[in-house]
Amino acid sequence: MKLRLGMIGGGQGAFIGAVHRIAARMDDEYELVCGAFSSNAEKAKASGLLLGLSPDRVYVSYQELIEKEKQLPEDERVQVISIVTPNHLHFGPAKLALENGFHVILDKPMTFSLAEAKELEKVVKASGKRFCLTHTYTGYPMVKEARQLVSEGKLGKIRKVYVEYPQGWLSTFLEGEDNKQASWRTDPSKSGIAGAMGDIGTHAFNLAEYVSGLQVTKLCADINTVVEGRKLDDDGAALLKFNNGASGVLIASQVAAGDENNIKVRVYGEKGGLEWQQDNANTLLLKWLDKPAEILRTGAGYLSSYATHNARVPAGHPEGYLEAFANLYRNFALSIKADIAGKPAEKEWLDYPDIEDGIRGMAFVENVIASGKSDIKWTDFKI
Repeated sequence: MKLRLGMIGGGQGAFIGAVHRIAARMDDEYELVCGAFSSNAEKAKASGLLLGLSPDRVYVSYQELIEKEKQLPEDERVQVISIVTPNHLHFGPAKLALENGFHVILDKPMTFSLAEAKELEKVVKASGKRFCLTHTYTGYPMVKEARQLVSEGKLGKIRKVYVEYPQGWLSTFLEGEDNKQASWRTDPSKSGIAGAMGDIGTHAFNLAEYVSGLQVTKLCADINTVVEGRKLDDDGAALLKFNNGASGVLIASQVAAGDENNIKVRVYGEKGGLEWQQDNANTLLLKWLDKPAEILRTGAGYLSSYATHNARVPAGHPEGYLEAFANLYRNFALSIKADIAGKPAEKEWLDYPDIEDGIRGMAFVENVIASGKSDIKWTDFKI
């Protein structure tokens, strides 16, 4: 049985919509049955035609999609709605979809503001429906292995966390060149109060907390806008304090000229450390205080059930960003199907980012920007 999937946003020319659709197709857990791909009727219809959808299930607004799909018989209507719009258009469709009985997959950051995030949390809990936030990097098998090793105490008490996300694509004033992606991501009316820290800083923050199993309690941030004329931050760093006493450093920059998307995390405990980076995603490096370093590889039989469940091919075959993205979609689908069957979901299936990750991500955005504007050295992480 495939889950019936609908999409809001992601029409012709959109980057992330295509990624979501590939992720949904990879394991045959979904069938795309409807969409509101653009508020432009002509573009919406053209997008639906390219995707092979029935014209009567291609809509020009998310309100129309939800209203008309709800009127269809239960065995025909959409079950899961994927929302891939810019940040300022996350809350409205997510709220309406949940209130009308649909599960939701939402691109990050979760909402335009922390206030919206808190409101959406109430809606999710009241709806009884499942919610997934696409923090892609937690979908990698070796990231999941890293989390398991930390949670099992293999590194001892965690003392230090480093996470960095360098990009160089906004090293020039691209938003002044009719670049759609640059335009909305650097526009406060669409992106929110943060640029780089909202776009990629939230990924770094989520990865740090996910792998370490800890939560940030204080931070001290330096936020910069490097490119002249830009309205939002394009570079920054933050010192972090965690709830077990550990400290950390987070770096996010979109003006690191020559860098692409090599997000990297390092975690150090009393007994040793680990290191993972997207440029070599199949490898997890373990470094020990009293013995030689170890290299763990995706697909190997010695890995945890979390890592093996989220790998598809034998060791040595590269699995990357699209597969990691697909793992979120698959785990979400398997959890919903378990609900439909009246059975408990397996623990590995439930390992996908949810509403709590979204709340903490939006809290990070507001706290890190506030800290960057403050003269106080350390500010409490407030939610």
